[in-house]
Amino acid sequence: MSTLQFLMDGFSVAFQWQNILFAFVGVLIGTAVGVLPGIGPMSGVALLIPVTATLTAGLPTEAAAASSIILLAGVYYGAMYGGSTTSILLNTPGESSSVVTTLDGYQMAKNGRAGSALSIAAIGSFTAGIVSLLGLVLLAKPLSNVALQFGPAEYFSLMLLGLAAVSGLAGKSMTKALMMTVFGLMLGTIGIDAVSGIARFTYDIPVLYSGLEFLTIAVGLFALGEVFKTVLERDHEDGTMAKIGRILPTKQDMKDSTAPILRGSFLGFFIGVLPGAGATLASFFSYIAEKKISKTPEKFGTGQIAGVAGPESANNAASGGAMIPLLTLGIPGSGTTAILMGAFIMYNIQPGPLLFEDHPQVAWGLIASMFVGNLMLLVLNMPLVKVFAKIIQTPKKYLLPIIIAISFFGVYAVQYTTFDLYLLLACGVLGYLLTKNDFPVAPLVLALVLGPMLENNMRRALTISNGDFSTFITNPISLALLIVAGAWLLVPLLLKMKGRSVVLNEEG
Repeated sequence: MSTLQFLMDGFSVAFQWQNILFAFVGVLIGTAVGVLPGIGPMSGVALLIPVTATLTAGLPTEAAAASSIILLAGVYYGAMYGGSTTSILLNTPGESSSVVTTLDGYQMAKNGRAGSALSIAAIGSFTAGIVSLLGLVLLAKPLSNVALQFGPAEYFSLMLLGLAAVSGLAGKSMTKALMMTVFGLMLGTIGIDAVSGIARFTYDIPVLYSGLEFLTIAVGLFALGEVFKTVLERDHEDGTMAKIGRILPTKQDMKDSTAPILRGSFLGFFIGVLPGAGATLASFFSYIAEKKISKTPEKFGTGQIAGVAGPESANNAASGGAMIPLLTLGIPGSGTTAILMGAFIMYNIQPGPLLFEDHPQVAWGLIASMFVGNLMLLVLNMPLVKVFAKIIQTPKKYLLPIIIAISFFGVYAVQYTTFDLYLLLACGVLGYLLTKNDFPVAPLVLALVLGPMLENNMRRALTISNGDFSTFITNPISLALLIVAGAWLLVPLLLKMKGRSVVLNEEG
């Protein structure tokens, strides 16, 4: 079957009434999640995994997985759309990838052009979504065919690259990111060993034999962690919201933003494909590129529409690009895709090269639903900009109890154990303490998801080679992946050391 035929089959899944409804609910909640400062796509997706599991309980496994993933992916790219609203109106980024949008977006709003900024962000996001989806359609099948040639040694090295990429680029300190990665790998070893059947780190507590549930830890670290932060730091203040006048952009706005939107879309897509790079890096690169290209770079930061169009397109394209390594290689490139991977595994579906062979209904249904979802987002965002802006003003005293209730009911509905509720609370406190001290939690979640697979592939590779560790470096593909993983960790370190030596020389 051709890629076009697979895509048509995907649309037949995406156009089922329940999947259209799930896509709509996903992008609607995603936009709200993006609009609400502090929640972000990771917390939103983690929070809704147990909800989708409950909603799809009566469906066959394959159909339930397709519907759940369609809704969760809708939340992911919907949150990327919504994140620009608070950046432009309140000078408060809805999530980290919208930080750059505040630089010119808020200035435009102060100059009475909030409507133009919001509509250009929506148009740029839609264009970027379509560009990244076309890339996903064209690259998904060829990449998965290449990945089918991978053996256990190549998979081990590939997963090591995924961990190194996120550790190398997450947070301000690489050391802290690596510590979080190791902590996640350690948590992943709790439970009965799949190969030997021996209980590890369970301390004769029966509930630990099945290991720690990924869902409980993800919801605790992200959603409850944010709740604790808001409560303990008394973060109740609301910014002053700029007024929205004309919503549709002028002809000049469209002319000034067309090239930045296209550049941001392609740049964001290719950065999103790289494991660990993510939407935040894409939006920063796009802003820097637009400033370099501009004939008037000094005007950036005073309300240039290119400073909104480029980064907003880039961060949305990156979210589509990040789906490629997840679906084709089974390597989540960001914290949110790591949580999505956990959702796949909950339904006994392993993302990776065999996904397109064994579960085409889920893989192509998801891709087709993203086309539908992006169209829904454009239709929702343009006329309802003022409505979504009102969500920003939701008092925290109403919002926080809702998040806590969804967290506890959701986890209990999936796990049915009080142990998981205690673990949820503990992870909430831990999430708050970690983020307060600049320890990134995304590497921990990624390591928890990848850890068991990393270990299994290493053991399989060593079994095949009779315990010879050289199998990881004698295999060309495995060696290349290990070199890239090493470079991903070492290059930022070397650049930092070089920067310090330059500063010392100047001071000397």
